[in-house]
Amino acid sequence: MELRLLVTFEKVATVLSFTRAATELRYAQSSVTSQIRSLESSLGVELFERLGSRIRLTEAGERLLPYARRIIELSEEARAAVVETEEPAGTIAVGTMESLTSYRLPPLLELFHHRYPKVRLSLRPTLGDETRQALRQGTYDIGFLIDPATEHAGLESEILSQEPLVLVASPRHGLAGRTGLKDADLAAAQLVGTEPGCPYRDLFEAELREWAPPFTEFGTLEATKRGVASGLGIALLPRIAVSEELASGALVELDWEPPFSVFTQIAWRRGKRLPAHVRLFVEQARRLVRESP
Repeated sequence: MELRLLVTFEKVATVLSFTRAATELRYAQSSVTSQIRSLESSLGVELFERLGSRIRLTEAGERLLPYARRIIELSEEARAAVVETEEPAGTIAVGTMESLTSYRLPPLLELFHHRYPKVRLSLRPTLGDETRQALRQGTYDIGFLIDPATEHAGLESEILSQEPLVLVASPRHGLAGRTGLKDADLAAAQLVGTEPGCPYRDLFEAELREWAPPFTEFGTLEATKRGVASGLGIALLPRIAVSEELASGALVELDWEPPFSVFTQIAWRRGKRLPAHVRLFVEQARRLVRESP
């Protein structure tokens, strides 16, 4: 089996699309199709079922996939071991959330931009479940999570920090200045938040489900902050994301303590041999993200 055929197979198996695999591998689609047929011919089995415009792995394909990934990773490790380079180089696909990209990762991204220019970081904005699935499938090399759970099936993960959460409102909001707020006190408030799937938004919504207050989705973190500052409701957000607004007085912190905790984490697929430039990224993330305020 040729390595290039296994690389093409792994990519098609990951994205389940010949067209998308061709785009990511920078091949013509006909080349991808030809390589898959060549691999199937050499093995004497079909690796994909064609279901109209969709495809899925056959049982033989499912069995081959973990071996293909191990062979590819060993090949990359062998190349790194024998090819001397003056500086780290390679691409890292990173799954991350808006709040982390904007407020936790800038020192890390700046370091790699200036000190390791041959390392190309491809940031993929996704929420927790999508990031975990992409890591398991091998679509992402590294993922950053904000999550209450600290163990994830099929993944290695490390806690970088506990992520403090704060309930914020406009200074003109009726709850501003009140002390000792309970869940029931929030029942009449309009809740503002990012999209479903954001872990702290989902935890907050579940906590108040008994009172079922209305919830308005603003999609992005920045839009949520602007909505709250305009007096459209209250929101539970990472403290680091609203520190400037709290300092300026554009937002105020409400006296309500979240009964749950979430943690900023870095994760990768369990058993994956991380290339040197990816290990470097993990090491620097441990240092810089843990040190961020």
